[in-house]
Amino acid sequence: MPINIEYRGPADLPEIIPVFPLPGALLLPRGQMPLNIFEPRYLSMVDDSLRDGHRLIGMIQPDVAHSPKNSDKPALFSVGCVGRITQLAESGDGRYILELTGVSRFRVVEELEVLTAYRQCKVDFFAFVDDFTARMGEDEVDREALLAVLADFLKANNLKVDWEGVESAPNEALVNALAMMSPYGPAEKQAMLEAMDLKTRAEILIAVTEMDLAKKRTSGDPPLQ
Repeated sequence: MPINIEYRGPADLPEIIPVFPLPGALLLPRGQMPLNIFEPRYLSMVDDSLRDGHRLIGMIQPDVAHSPKNSDKPALFSVGCVGRITQLAESGDGRYILELTGVSRFRVVEELEVLTAYRQCKVDFFAFVDDFTARMGEDEVDREALLAVLADFLKANNLKVDWEGVESAPNEALVNALAMMSPYGPAEKQAMLEAMDLKTRAEILIAVTEMDLAKKRTSGDPPLQ
């Protein structure tokens, strides 16, 4: 999706961003994530993001395994992805329906003590400088293996897909869209997020899908509904 500003590198992004902890949520550069915002603190986060002009929200997963039990402020994974608000609509009942377009992954330097109800972090984008170059590393992706495992997954779960659209998609868009839509848990999503390059992300997605399919075959689990 086109956006109204070009981010050429880490210097084009602020070092302090609002963050939205959401389990199982995976945003990747140039990927689109729909969000239904209804909690007051996150409504304020969106308002402030628009008011400040940067229109940015950092998506990050809570690290439940390293958080106190029943904590209302769980620990965060060290890596997330910042997205720009590229669509926003008001629902009429107090909610925002918005879409984020991924810009770059970030590493959390520290979480700040703030007065806002939502959380904010000081972040570093320099470890992910390649995120600013579209379609970086596409030629290294094993597209044939990716499409083969996708076909197996769809067949095993009685699902259909627009193959014409899949086959016409560039490798970056295909890998990142499949990773973001994949039904796997926070650990698998985090591994795909932190993958060093597109080739590695595709390999993780293929491996996780193959393990899931093998498990279903041996256990006789029913397909996904």
